[in-house]
Amino acid sequence: MKVDRLQRALQTGNWGQAADILAPLVAGADPQPSMMYNYGKVLIELGRMAQAQAMLRRTVQVMPEHSAAWFELGRAALSAEDFETAFEAFSRALDLEPTDTDARRNLGRVGVRLGRFGAAQAAWSELRGDPEADLALYRIAAETGAANTSDLRRDLLDTHPDKAAVIRTLVRVSKGSVPLSL
Repeated sequence: MKVDRLQRALQTGNWGQAADILAPLVAGADPQPSMMYNYGKVLIELGRMAQAQAMLRRTVQVMPEHSAAWFELGRAALSAEDFETAFEAFSRALDLEPTDTDARRNLGRVGVRLGRFGAAQAAWSELRGDPEADLALYRIAAETGAANTSDLRRDLLDTHPDKAAVIRTLVRVSKGSVPLSL
């Protein structure tokens, strides 16, 4: 009966009801990891990021191979602007599930934000040809002083579908000057 109510609440997005059902199920000793994971996701939906992070940390402590829990921990941390935790969580999610494109993108984004350009480049390189990845790879090359930035810039200007995004990226990495001849 309680499982049916929980399933309906989750399916209909009634996060308050889902939280009311899940809270006592995870409060006891030795709760099921699936309940902790679902409660963590519900807490994210309710905007309670600190509680979501705590619940998802408990989940990955019990099941360190739970790639989805690592990913959701990364989402909660990102929403709370806890970039170090987000970086760690997305890295772990990607280690466990190397084909997870969302974890790869988020790791690349957080890596650039933290200035961890090696990790960011490794994440984005697997997505080469994707417009966001190509912009990120150019930005990383420019930030690290790579030799091929002019070739990358030319490719972006010639082929990227969003010229405004290219210009924004060029300005971000210009370090005070934008080349007058692109």
